[in-house]
This record gives sequence, C-alpha cells and structure tokens, in this order.
Amino acid sequence: MFFSRISRQKLKLSITLISPRLFSSSIPSSSKLKEYSFKPPVSLGGGGGGQPYQNPNPNGNLDAGNEFKQNNKKKQKPLYRPPSSLDRTGLKPLHSDIPFDFRFSYTESSPIVRPIGLREPKYSPFGPGRLDRPWTGVCAPAIDPTVKSVDENAELELEEKRRKWRETIQGEPLTAAERKILVERCQRNRTKRQINLGRDGLTHNMLNDIHNHWKHTEAVRIKCLGVPTVDMKNVCIQLEDKTGGKIIHRQGGLVVLYRGRNYNPKKRPIIPLMLWKPHEPVYPKLVKTVIDGLTVEETKEMRKRGLAVSPLTKLAKNGFYGSLVPMVRDAFLVDELVRIDCKGLERSDYKKIGCKLRDLVPCILVTFEKEQVVVWRGKNYCPTGAGEFLSDREYFDIGRGNSDSECELHSSDSRSEALMQ
Repeated sequence: MFFSRISRQKLKLSITLISPRLFSSSIPSSSKLKEYSFKPPVSLGGGGGGQPYQNPNPNGNLDAGNEFKQNNKKKQKPLYRPPSSLDRTGLKPLHSDIPFDFRFSYTESSPIVRPIGLREPKYSPFGPGRLDRPWTGVCAPAIDPTVKSVDENAELELEEKRRKWRETIQGEPLTAAERKILVERCQRNRTKRQINLGRDGLTHNMLNDIHNHWKHTEAVRIKCLGVPTVDMKNVCIQLEDKTGGKIIHRQGGLVVLYRGRNYNPKKRPIIPLMLWKPHEPVYPKLVKTVIDGLTVEETKEMRKRGLAVSPLTKLAKNGFYGSLVPMVRDAFLVDELVRIDCKGLERSDYKKIGCKLRDLVPCILVTFEKEQVVVWRGKNYCPTGAGEFLSDREYFDIGRGNSDSECELHSSDSRSEALMQ
C-alpha cells in the first residue's frame, strides 16, 4: 500500500510538469512583433503561404566556399635549394689588389721554407672559380709564378707597392697624447672588442675581422696566446705588414693596432675569405735519426740524458711564451741540454715550439718523446752578445721613427708577465 501511494504521487507530479508544455501553444503570445509589422527574413522561414522555406540553390554556399578557397589558395613554394657559396654560375672570379701572397697563416708559415710534398691535390681553399689567383698548394701568389721567374725585380716592386700603400693609409704619425687616448679606449674596462690570435697565428680570414672592427673604432685590441707568442717580433711585423695598420701599444701578448689617419672603411681592401683550412704540406723531419756531428750511440745516449735532465719550465696550455727564448739562451750558459715540459699541449703545438727554438736560439733538436722538447746547444755554441740579447727582448720597438720612442706605452717583455703559471 505504501509503495502504491508513492507511485501515484509521482505520476500526479509528472502530469502537472508536462501539462503546461503540452498546452503552451494555446496560450496567447505576449510578443509585440506584429504591432511593428515585423516580417521574418526568408532564411528564417518567411517564404510566404505558410510553407517552410526551401533554398533554391542548396549547393550555392558550398560552391562559393570552394571558389573562395581556390582564389585564396597559397601559391606553391618552389623546391628547396640549399644555399651554396660554391655556386659561381654567371659570376666572375674575385680580384684583389692586396700586394702580398695569400696564405692560411702569415706567422706560422714562411715563404723561405719550401715543402718536399703535398698531402692533397692543389685545391684552392677559396673555392673553385672564386679567386683569380692560382693556388700553389702553399699560397695564392700575387705575381704569376711564370712572370716572377722571368722578372727578377717583381718581388722588389711588390714590396715597394706595399710600403707606399701603408704610408698612404697611415698619414702623419700620432702624438703621445693621441696614442694614450686610443690605448685607454682599448682597455678591458672600456670596451669588449677584442680579436684572439691563437695557435694558427695571424690567419688570412683574421685580416677581414680586423677591418670589420676598424669600421667602428680607430684601434683594435688583439690578444696573442699560444705558439705564435714564442716569436712576438714576427707577429708584430706581420700584423703591420698585412693589415696596413700600426702597433701603438704592446704589453706581453696584448697588442693595440691602429688603423691610420687616412683609413676609409668604405674603401677597405677586398679580402676574399678561405672557405676551409688547407692541409699542411710535407716538410723535412725536425728531429734527425742521427744528430749531425755525433754517432748513433752518442745520439741515443744524449736523448736518454736529455729526458733525465730537470725541466727548465713547464708550459701552460694556451699561455704566453714570450720569454722562452731568453730562458733557453740563459740555460745554455750552464748546461748543454735543456728540457721543456709540454704535457697537456697538442703534439703539433710543441713541435712548432721546437722549430721556433731551433731558429731563434739557435739550437739542435734532440727529441719530442714523452711530450718533452729536448734541445742541445751544439759543439760550437757561441752565446749571444749583451746588446743583441736585449734588442731581441724589445722586439718591434727597435728601429721606429717619429714619436714612438717618446711613448711610454711601449714596454718590453718581462719574465714576470710571461709564461709559466
């Protein structure tokens, strides 16, 4: 009984809820749209005659949409073609009037030393057809080798042209006050502009970097580290000769290079860039199997003694080695064998260091084993005179004219700033 009462109550409730919905059409509408003579649009069913609206063109909207899409359809992109600097279709080879031979490195390669072979064919590192100079495997000469062999004065004329080019750019020499201002602008606390000269020395592409810096400032700071700093005199000479600038300050491996009074960035020389590093040619062995003047047994004994000698110094990786040559010269006054500890350095790096010591000290290379450089002073060793020894330490300051000697900013290499940490 209880459940039947509950079901009847639920039925009555549902009828009361549904009934207004069933008879809502009979209730007069309270809308006032008729008073305002409102006529519904055709799209809302106002077709007339009480009939529902029928679209005469049911596919019209679809056709219009397709036509709109076709008109606004994105144009098809051309097939992707990767950019290549080697594509020289319709372009002429680049011509440069810079009066010197193009080399990968101007400080670590010498035109005097001739290789005995090449490791690869003579592919130009500038790219095929990009430069009007031929690549000999070592350099791209400014003078055609055939013309150079006929005309003996061609080299002198090229050097004279390079000298006049530098003098035209430099103009009048700087005063001591002007030098000081330029050097102050190049200090670390004033600017972050800096070019790093590393193990490869002054490379050809670095010339372009220097001229790019000269667009915005009159002088640029160059930090020299690694193998080239063994011969800082050569680094300074090559920087001035190849860029046309002038060194106005040097402290250890830090160099400030001035562009010149008459330098015009818009008339900068054309410097074609090397696209890859060429392989080094094959040179004669640095260490001979038997040292000249000694027998086989004496050579073996000398190498054993050289590796047992206490090291003169330990070279830090990417350090400044400006005082290494004077240290070896001083050590030869006491002992005939000198050992330099090169642990942590690349094999190619300490081989280059040994080659520079052989030419600058001079000395005889004994061995490169166990990451050591062992040199022998030779039987007929003659120590360097006092005046010559000091001039070697002052490097590029010697022989300068004008106000260079007045400037206090020129400093010689001191051993305390030098090397070993």
